Amino acid sequence: MLIKLYSENLSPRHMKNIVDTLKSGGLIIYPTDSIYAIGCDMNQHKAIEKMARIKNLNPEKAHFSLICHDLSNISEYTRQLSNHVFKVMKRNLPGPFTFILEANSMVPKLLKMNKKKTIGIRVPDNDIAREIVKELGNPMISTTVIDEEDMVEYTTDPELIHEKYKDLVDLVIDGGYGNYVATAIVDCSSGDINVIREGIKPLEE
Repeated sequence: MLIKLYSENLSPRHMKNIVDTLKSGGLIIYPTDSIYAIGCDMNQHKAIEKMARIKNLNPEKAHFSLICHDLSNISEYTRQLSNHVFKVMKRNLPGPFTFILEANSMVPKLLKMNKKKTIGIRVPDNDIAREIVKELGNPMISTTVIDEEDMVEYTTDPELIHEKYKDLVDLVIDGGYGNYVATAIVDCSSGDINVIREGIKPLEE
């Protein structure tokens, strides 16, 4: 199903449909501030495994991100941040950045899935993405619809994305044309700021 949503006027009926789909273990494709992404409820392990299969990844080795609503939401799922890391995140979020942070005990299922003690955290500068997470009541697990080496035209057009993925996911949200540049990845797991991939926007330190 293809749903058209406008960030300035989010339909309550559509939002309920999206959240119900996630809570029942469904997959959605939704707009972010970078590339369109596939998302599922963080508590639905079968959905996470299905998402990994779509990307031809082993769920135990997949680098999925946690999509949060805001900075206070992030602190529920990570170990205490240093003042420096917190200030850098506050300066750049919401925005097109994935911050690698130490996970805490609130995400044991995730740690069992990827056998790591870190997690990628996103707060996209996109009202649709953040409102979905807010309504859901917990973060989504997410991955871009394509890999970096596969940046082709369809990945920016939600109608073409729907054409490609309509039999693999439950909902595709048309929030307008997307971008084809990935987020910057910033590793803060050691307490230092280490940009390991540049993205659409430079990090403000």
